[in-house]
Parts: sequence; structure tokens; C-alpha cells
Amino acid sequence: MDFKLDMHTHTIASGHAYATVLEMVKAGAERGLELIGITEHAAGIPGTCDTMYFHNMKVIPRKMFGIEVMMGAEINILDYNGTLSLSEELIDRTLDIRIAGIHDLCYMVGTVAQNTQAIVKAIENPRIDIISHPDDARIPIDYDTIVDAAKENHTLLEVNNSSLDCLSSRVGAWKNLQTMLKLCEDRKVPVIADTDSHFADAVGVFDHVSVLFEELDFPEELVINRSVDLLKKEIKKHRMIRKIGKQG
Repeated sequence: MDFKLDMHTHTIASGHAYATVLEMVKAGAERGLELIGITEHAAGIPGTCDTMYFHNMKVIPRKMFGIEVMMGAEINILDYNGTLSLSEELIDRTLDIRIAGIHDLCYMVGTVAQNTQAIVKAIENPRIDIISHPDDARIPIDYDTIVDAAKENHTLLEVNNSSLDCLSSRVGAWKNLQTMLKLCEDRKVPVIADTDSHFADAVGVFDHVSVLFEELDFPEELVINRSVDLLKKEIKKHRMIRKIGKQG
């Protein structure tokens, strides 16, 4: 598959990544991407950027090295009610792309029901476009419920290449993603593959994801990465459906 976009990447601003915005975007261009998302960790991760970083992202060009750039954040889900670690005002005013996920550094792992509720609340949030790495067996969730919620809300579930790497601290990702993808195929729920790159050499490298998709014979038409326009339409659909629901 020809991956046109990689929406989950981190730079030195996240505190534990090792390349600059320019280096990450250039790497994406060299690997043939048409769009890259720079999504620094939000509050809750040790050493990450202050909120002022997000306020000033307007100075960063949205096109560099011939590819489009979306500046955003990977926001922490803090509790079972889906509370986010960035304010609604900051999300609305500053972020082109909004990812949310659970990190055990700032979340007390609960039961399957509690963890599932936390993610579903984020899925239902009109400000969140993508759920990051819903694959760690240390944070067990009910995939039937998650996939159904993603379908209803047009929120994208991530297939995280980093989770599948043998160096990852996440546990059981291969098996959990198999479960999630089979449900997504059955229910026609689109997914997005991301690298979760913390260094430039990983940008746009979907080696593990490609093997997983091939093993499952996962339908290419359900993978958002094949088209920038498709990603933008799905995000717009998600934000609009929630807005309509609120007005109704």
C-alpha cells in the first residue's frame, strides 16, 4: 500500500523525542508523504512542552519541503470520564489535528469497563479526531464497544507502527490489533496507520503495519492513509456529526 500521510509524530519538544520539526517534515517528504502531522505530547508526560508551545504554533509554515503540515497534539486521557489534558479553548484555537490516548504515566489503569469508558468518552468528543494506540494489553479495553463507538462518531482508531515494534513497551499489541481490525473490517470502520515516530528515521515507515494488514488481508479501502482528501473528509464528518447532534 502507498501511504500518503503520517499523522502521529513527535519532535524534541515532547521531551523524549530526538529530531526537530524541520527534520521530521523533511524526512516525510523524502519518503514520499503528502501530509505529516506533528503531534507533541500534551501536559501529563514528563518533560513535554508548555501550553505556550501550542499557542505559538501559528508561526510554523503549513507547507514545507513540498508537503502539507498539520500541527497538533497527542492529548492525554486523564480519567474514566475522558477528561483531556488540554483545554477546549486551546484545542479549538491552536490544533490542526487532535489525537487523544491513554498513557499510564498520567492515568490510573482501571477495569476493562472503566478503561473502555475513558476511550469512548474521547471518541465521542467532537474535538478529538484520532485515538492513539488502543492496543496495550496493560490497559485492557472492550474492542466491540470501541469499534462501535468509532463507527457511530466517525472517529479514527489508530494502528500504531511503534506498538508493533519489538522495542515497544506496550504489551500484546499484535494480538489486540488483530482483534480490532477484524471488527473494523466486519463493521466497515475505517482506521488510520501512524508511526508514532520519535526520530526522523521512523517517519513514514510502516513496516510492521504493512505486515499486519497483509496477514489479515485488511481492505485497503478502509485505510485512511491512501488519501489526504479522505482523511480531511473523515475529520470533517466527525466534527460535523457531533455539531449536528448538539444542535438537535
